[in-house]
Amino acid sequence: MKSLKQEFSKYVCFNILGMLGLSFYILADTYFISAKLGSVGLTSLNIAIPVYSLISALGIMIGIGGSTRYSIYQSQQHQERANQMFTFSILLGVILGICFLLIGIFCSNPIAYMLGAREEILPNTSMYLKTIMSFAPFFLLNNIFIAYIRNDFAPRLSMIAMLTGSFSNIILDYVFMFPLNMGMFGAAFATGLSPVISLLILMSHFFNPKHQLHFHFQRNCISFSALRSIISLGISSFINEFSSGIVLIIFNLLILKYTGNTGIAAYGIVANLSLISVAVFTGIAQGSQPLISSYYGKGDSLSVRKLYSFSCITAFILGVFIVLGVYLFTDPLIAIFNSEQDEQLRTLAFTGLRLYFIGFFFAGINIVSTAWFSAVEQAKKAFILSFFRGAIGIIAVVILLSSVLHMTGIWIAFPTTELLCTILCFFFLYQYKKSL
Repeated sequence: MKSLKQEFSKYVCFNILGMLGLSFYILADTYFISAKLGSVGLTSLNIAIPVYSLISALGIMIGIGGSTRYSIYQSQQHQERANQMFTFSILLGVILGICFLLIGIFCSNPIAYMLGAREEILPNTSMYLKTIMSFAPFFLLNNIFIAYIRNDFAPRLSMIAMLTGSFSNIILDYVFMFPLNMGMFGAAFATGLSPVISLLILMSHFFNPKHQLHFHFQRNCISFSALRSIISLGISSFINEFSSGIVLIIFNLLILKYTGNTGIAAYGIVANLSLISVAVFTGIAQGSQPLISSYYGKGDSLSVRKLYSFSCITAFILGVFIVLGVYLFTDPLIAIFNSEQDEQLRTLAFTGLRLYFIGFFFAGINIVSTAWFSAVEQAKKAFILSFFRGAIGIIAVVILLSSVLHMTGIWIAFPTTELLCTILCFFFLYQYKKSL
């Protein structure tokens, strides 16, 4: 028991720190853009974030889905098949990255308009999208390598790479936006360089004589079965990540109807602080995944169940601390992003933070449960949970509640959805236990 807890603590602590680092990619942009460009820049960023979320989500899906299968193969002593999965994942990331790069170069303006950017918002949004999408191959490969290297028994290196990329983003954001006065392009360029720096650090893993990751090029390394395995085991992680982008679009359109651009800027503050909180729970989920997959591959069901218990307890305790922190420091948190000291922005964000963050009493349990179901090859249950909380559930709830309660309904949509998802999660756990 003690050694299992130690393993869990090591992997989860490293990954929480690393995921916090990744979440600071956009948070740093939010802070420096709001300080330099005010509410116009903040609104532009908020409109562009869904595309970044899509790129990141695809990288996480390939990384988590592929590395979960990789870890299961490893535990069953199928190293050649494990490395074929790794090779296919990298090739898939390169292909998707090039597609995003080309779309960003030629179609950033129409995409910005489609997402709701108008008038003075449109040029900044388009510039941010074009720059970020040009770096899509690096974002995708960074997420894929992080997942595989973590599953190759190097969680510390994954953490160091994520944190270094994040801190470099903060420094470059300041340099590009203030001394060099590069505006929106500077913020996006700094964010794009961060995964490049992270990848350079990750490459050191291949100089470690103990590493087991190898490129294994064969005809059968590119197969439909490998793609299906990646999607089935990684789709829940994709939805969990991309859901923030989907929700952002829907929320932006509804908020625009009730409070205009100031409301979107207020939601930008709530959404960015929410991304940090979600990163904590994602850190628990992704940190425990290599251990769960490994013990599951060995047939050690007792350790698998214990790891799930550790994850849920950790997530709930951290959720309580997050909610308390937001309630105790609401005004100081808003002030970080409200450089113009806009009173309407402060009022909207104050109410939004306190209502929206109630959902984090439940969100952690939902995120770690979804990841656990994926790690034990219960892909259907994981998909339903992630799709409900990240797409169909939250969209239905926010449309319904906003039509009755307007902005209050928008703010409480998230906690309502997370509560419903927790009930669904307990039902699935009961089903799974009964089937065993």
